Amino acid sequence: MVGDGLSSLAAQRHAAPLLAAVRQRVPPDWRLGTVVIAEQARVALGDPIGQQVGARLVAMLIGERPGLSSPDSLGVYLTHAPRVGRSDAERNCISNIRPEGLGYAAAAHTLVWLCREALRLQCTGIGLKDESATVPPIASFSTEDPTLGS
Repeated sequence: MVGDGLSSLAAQRHAAPLLAAVRQRVPPDWRLGTVVIAEQARVALGDPIGQQVGARLVAMLIGERPGLSSPDSLGVYLTHAPRVGRSDAERNCISNIRPEGLGYAAAAHTLVWLCREALRLQCTGIGLKDESATVPPIASFSTEDPTLGS
């Protein structure tokens, strides 16, 4: 899902490049759902939509609160088995996604790693510690640009 959140500029600038980087890294046996775009969105909107479509995971790409250093920071909130009533403690967050912060390739690596682990452990949030920096970047599964995997 893509939502404007607190910075529509972030979603406008960074959602498509991040999604492209993620698509380069997902294993061929994974099925990505249709991207849902929502206005005036909040993170928890992914729960009823994910529940409705029977998603195993939902990733909400959302504009973060504009801070002192950036008006266009994108965050991703990952939720395993989304359903109404999930709490923020049941989500993992990747923050400050933008060229001047966490780049698209690094954010995609982290997101795909978290997805793998969430499926393996059957949880996200406090039950899933982000240790993606301790493993080599996930190789690209696309032949379009093999350098994206490194």
